Amino acid sequence: MMKKIYQFIFFRLMGWRLNGSISPNLKKCVMIVVPHTSWMDFVIGVFARGSIGLEMHYVAKKELFVFPFGVWFRWMGGAPLDRKKNENKVEAIANIFKNREVFRLAIAPEGTRKKVETWKTGFYYIALAAQVPILAIAFDYGKKEVNIAEPFYPTGNKEDDFKILELHYKGVTGYVPENSYKND
Repeated sequence: MMKKIYQFIFFRLMGWRLNGSISPNLKKCVMIVVPHTSWMDFVIGVFARGSIGLEMHYVAKKELFVFPFGVWFRWMGGAPLDRKKNENKVEAIANIFKNREVFRLAIAPEGTRKKVETWKTGFYYIALAAQVPILAIAFDYGKKEVNIAEPFYPTGNKEDDFKILELHYKGVTGYVPENSYKND
């Protein structure tokens, strides 16, 4: 029932489309969502996730997961991350993958809503350490489309793999167009 409500709002009222899909059999992956230019990306993400109807996650500092807000953050797919100074964040997140049956991690590789020319690399090393594929997901506000690529298994050659992943975002316009990632 909820999926139908999300779909009605997202497709009919908001006028967005979904291109591509995520197989329910793909229980673990790192989903890179680009471009990240506005808080509106969260809204689009919530409606896209609800329309797809699969469990999706994010990580945030553990301090956010205390009562009463912690209940909401977990319900929204949040996983607490203990951000101790000496702890390797890539290993900590890879351990979350190991300890869960289903974990589809959504992350913005730009690391900010401002204009950037290069991605942060954490998502890539998380996927390698957890031995999971990367799903390139584009929020194209110019076309009102969420584009989902096929799973990509990183090879360990970061430069070549980034070139392949970045192709998915060519010509994609963010909510704040001038902050779109390599929009050429």
